Amino acid sequence: MKNIFIKLMTVVVSGLLLTSCDADSSANVSRVTNYPVFELNGESTEFVELGSTYTEPGATVTENGQDIPFAITFAGKYRGAKTLDTSKIDEYTETYSATNVDGFPGNSTRKVIVYKTGDLKTSIEGVYIATTKRNGQLMPASQGSSENVKYIYIWKNADGSFQVSDAFGGWYDISRNIGVTSAAVGGTITGDISTGEFTFPGIPVCDYFGGSAKISGLTVDADSKTLVLTTDWAADAATNYKFVATLTQVQL
Repeated sequence: MKNIFIKLMTVVVSGLLLTSCDADSSANVSRVTNYPVFELNGESTEFVELGSTYTEPGATVTENGQDIPFAITFAGKYRGAKTLDTSKIDEYTETYSATNVDGFPGNSTRKVIVYKTGDLKTSIEGVYIATTKRNGQLMPASQGSSENVKYIYIWKNADGSFQVSDAFGGWYDISRNIGVTSAAVGGTITGDISTGEFTFPGIPVCDYFGGSAKISGLTVDADSKTLVLTTDWAADAATNYKFVATLTQVQL
C-alpha cells in the first residue's frame, strides 16, 4: 500500500520592490514555488521483529512532478536511540525530509516498531493495546479516550527484569496527546511470571508533571493474552491517582 503525504503543492511568493519614477520598474513581482510532495511505499506503521533486519519500503519525493533527493532519519520514542536499532524494542519515528529549489523544506513520517512477543509464561515482552482507568474512571470524552490505546511496550533487560514504556497506560502521552515527557517511562518489573509474584524496584519517570509514580501491582493471564498493571502516582500533595491499565498483547 502506498501512503501519499502532500503538503500544499504551490505557494505564491510576492515581493513589492521599491520603485522610482522609472516606468520600466519591476513592481509587484510574483513567482510560484512547489513544495516537496511525499509518496511513501508500504504501511504508515511497520513492525520489525527484535534482532531482524528492517527492509526500507522506499519513497518517492517530487517537486513539480520531478524527482528530488531526500534524507531519512530515525528517533526512538521511549529509549533514546537516535538511529534505528533493531536490537532495542521501541517505537521509532522514521522521517523523510527534502528541500525544494527555493529552500522550502518538507517532511513525512512513519512509525517503525521493533518488537518481541513474549509467551506470557516466561516473558511479558510485547506490543500492547491499553484500556486504562484513573481512580476507577475512564477518561472523559471531552479530554480524549483511554480505551484501545495504541501502543504500550514492554521490553526485557539484560538482567532479566522487564520495563514498560508508560506505566500510566498512555493516559497523558497518547490519549491526551501531551507527548512522551508526560509518560511514566521505565517502571521496572521483576519476579516469577509462573507464580504471579512480582516486585517493582524501579520508579517510572514522568518529566512533564513530576511527582512519584510507582507500579504497585501486576497480574498476567497467558490464556487471554492480557496484563493488568496498577500504578500509584502522587503528582503533588493534593493530587493522588491510581491508574489501572488492562493491556492486551498484540499477536505479531
